[in-house]
Amino acid sequence: MRQAMDDGVTEVLSSVVDDVGQAVERNINGAQLLYELLSAPWLRALLKIYECLLQFQRLSPSPFLPYASGLSHEIMTVIQKTHRPSPEARELYSLLSSPHIHALLSTHDSVAQWDYEPVLPPLPDDLPDDEEAMRIVCLVKNNQPLGATIRRNEETGEIYIARVIHGGLADRSGLLHSGDLLVEVNGNPVGGLEPEEVIQILTNSHGTILFKVIPNPGQISSNQKPVYMKAMVDYCPLQDACIPCPDAGMAFSRGDLLEVVDQSDAHWWQARKLPCAASCAGLIPSASMLKSKQKEQWWRQPLQVHTCIRPLSMTDNEDDPQHGDDKRNVTALEEINFDEADSDITEGIYLAGFRRSFRLWRRTSYRKRRQSCTTCSPNSNALNTPYEEVALYQRPPQENHRLIILVGAPGVGVNELRKRLIKLNPSTFQSPVPHTTRPIRPEEQSGREYHFVTKELFEYLVCNHRFVEYGESKGQLYGTSTDAIDEVLKRGRMCIIDIEPHSIQFLRTKKLKPFVIFVKAPSPERLRQTRRDARIITNFTINRAFTEDDFVELEEASQLMEAKYRQFFDSVLVNDDLQDACIQLCSIIQQAQNEPQWIPVSWGRTE
Repeated sequence: MRQAMDDGVTEVLSSVVDDVGQAVERNINGAQLLYELLSAPWLRALLKIYECLLQFQRLSPSPFLPYASGLSHEIMTVIQKTHRPSPEARELYSLLSSPHIHALLSTHDSVAQWDYEPVLPPLPDDLPDDEEAMRIVCLVKNNQPLGATIRRNEETGEIYIARVIHGGLADRSGLLHSGDLLVEVNGNPVGGLEPEEVIQILTNSHGTILFKVIPNPGQISSNQKPVYMKAMVDYCPLQDACIPCPDAGMAFSRGDLLEVVDQSDAHWWQARKLPCAASCAGLIPSASMLKSKQKEQWWRQPLQVHTCIRPLSMTDNEDDPQHGDDKRNVTALEEINFDEADSDITEGIYLAGFRRSFRLWRRTSYRKRRQSCTTCSPNSNALNTPYEEVALYQRPPQENHRLIILVGAPGVGVNELRKRLIKLNPSTFQSPVPHTTRPIRPEEQSGREYHFVTKELFEYLVCNHRFVEYGESKGQLYGTSTDAIDEVLKRGRMCIIDIEPHSIQFLRTKKLKPFVIFVKAPSPERLRQTRRDARIITNFTINRAFTEDDFVELEEASQLMEAKYRQFFDSVLVNDDLQDACIQLCSIIQQAQNEPQWIPVSWGRTE
């Protein structure tokens, strides 16, 4: 049938082309051409097609029978009365008895009889001229919330829609808006009721809920583009006494990626956590709201000694030999699994930054470590920016590689992972050459093991904020400079460094675009199993075995570091097996350099 119709239309169109072509060839005048065109059989065929289309448009398809469910019941009755029905009849009876077929036929009858539109009462004759337009909204409530909050006007007692949650049932219907006056819920007037009483009515309602609302005349449609942000703090709505509706709130932890879909409210935004399965957004405090909450919470805390002003303890008393075996002194340890004597050169390339003297200054004296007092201030880091706006970024081939930062608790194996990665491909991965003020030894070369500088030059670099980290050991200064990092990146290599987590903020710049990998301790059982034969550096000993106190300290330090700094971590690597962890680390770094990653929007802006 369809093929015949297509062939007929094609034949008509061919006739049109032929007749027009003949008229052009004969070069006849306009009147003769018009007469021939109006007399052409194809024009009559086109007019008939047009009339058929108009008739089809006016007459909507109608069902063959408006009572299919009744006919089904009659057929089942006949089959039941039949003595020894055939297998086909029994199969038909089984199909018609199915609840799915019952539902389908019932739906068919409702559509055929137009029995699905709401029956509204007629308008009264004495309706005032100034009567406000009222909207009747019918929503079907399943197990999901309605996705709207309400507020009460304390002067008039009227109930208003306070906000419509993005992606919720009310938002998807498009019928309820912020500022609408709520008049009735399922026939119950709500004027003068408390919000809790209205919520109770909604809670007790199931299935279809009928709202009568007076639309907000000043409602402005908002088509906000989503903004992506990383949470720099933790938030729990159940612990927030100021949130309008705790059930509508969304909890998040530092480091979570948030899709903010509505910022129209100055105090409460609507957002989703990514990746997310829920379509409905939740309430979160705005940046200004959360910033004030965090400052209030910080100032309410008891007075604490700043971490940069560490009191002198037994751990700091390095020169006291009688405390050398005290368990309390084992507060800084580093796992080592290699012999330094033959590990400095791989494939003709020197591996900088692994000299034992350099590692010792980081592990021997916290008292001599420099740390900015701003890390203790309420005006820094997360308190200053509770949310950090981010965007997807993919490194262009012509740009330098991103700086790779490894952080982890002492003893978790960060240093060994970094060394194995560089030895795996020394032409691609490299660490910066550190600076020191100690005298150069005969077998050493400046710029290979260290940049050997005077104490005056070292202090000049410190004053100009050129060091990521620096410190003192045995009267000599050691440090890692930003210039050394730049040297590695400018040579087209990937720079790998491991630092203390409080130094990450200093390196989070548009120029370096660091990718931070947290090396996490494995489960307690696996930790003891894999570190049974490992050796460590502590404040007072070198190359000694792990003790049970070391394991406990390592677990606690790893958990504390993750809880405090996870907002800066781009990836987490569990160092379960050293070889497997090294392969995973290589894969993570390749993804960081070659695949889209979330970075602060300020890093991607052009000057």
